[in-house]
Amino acid sequence: MTRTARDGLLFGIYPGGVAGDDTGGLAGGPPDDPALVSSALDRLQGRPGRPFLVRAYTVFDDTTRLGRPHATAAPAAAAQYAVRGRRLDLVAQYRSPAGDVDGYCAFLGELVEQYGAVTSTLQVTEEPNVTSNPTLDGYYPAVHEAIVRGVHAVKARARELGYTDLRVGFNTTPLFGPAASFVTDLTSLGGENFITDLDYVGLDFFPDVFRPVDASDLTHTVEALLRHHRDSVLAPSGLGPLPLHITEHGWPTGSGRPPHRQADVVAAVVNVIATQSKQLHLSGYTHFALRDADSAETGLFHQFGLTTDDYSPKLAFDTMRKLVERFSV
Repeated sequence: MTRTARDGLLFGIYPGGVAGDDTGGLAGGPPDDPALVSSALDRLQGRPGRPFLVRAYTVFDDTTRLGRPHATAAPAAAAQYAVRGRRLDLVAQYRSPAGDVDGYCAFLGELVEQYGAVTSTLQVTEEPNVTSNPTLDGYYPAVHEAIVRGVHAVKARARELGYTDLRVGFNTTPLFGPAASFVTDLTSLGGENFITDLDYVGLDFFPDVFRPVDASDLTHTVEALLRHHRDSVLAPSGLGPLPLHITEHGWPTGSGRPPHRQADVVAAVVNVIATQSKQLHLSGYTHFALRDADSAETGLFHQFGLTTDDYSPKLAFDTMRKLVERFSV
């Protein structure tokens, strides 16, 4: 378990062009252009060697065949972007209708073998508290067991292979009321061994996207949400000492959602995280996403990018670049 804070935030971004929506579908558009992705990542990262995460997703389901390489689903061939000091933030999704936890754990071990040399963080499952959407892992049976056993599988294989710097965690969306018991249920199931194996906890959150927040209230709302997650979700479950990493945050442009507001939201949220990083033990921020899925579509999930789908920067791109320069480790 990692208990110490570092100076500055570990930044990252999801560079793919596919986004899940709230109906279980995918928002997509033009294919990724690896050369333009690399160029944009270089500009956001700034100086070579600066720690910077490239978020990538891979999926285990009942058709997954073990004993062979496992491709990243989004973006494709993600390891090509782990250069100049960048490393992967690899998300291993669990989508097994059969509840095949044994297979998932074997899959995780093979991911460590395949990607461990270029991976900084390996996230076990994605938004496992969300039970209503088949693109998210809480929809599938035995997800609690998959997290507890999966975290141990990653940690054990990483130790065997000497990847002592590879950190393992899981994430959720914001949890309130009875839903807050999700994390306590995990630590009750996994016990002290599970807590010891964990290096961080992630949080996906999107203030002023799915529920409107007045611009004048945004800073207070973000700080209150992060404090609630630390004090009312993590601490009661025994995970209070762990770093909290913002694993997804973004704000889409589109009809009634101007680019200048996207830049303002990104700046406000990152400034809160940076200001509160030591008090609330916030270790990093990963943005969703680098580019729009499809800039010609007006749906909420099509224009999350800091650039359009042809990689033309929006106002928020330069905002993010400056935030990385100011607050990065």
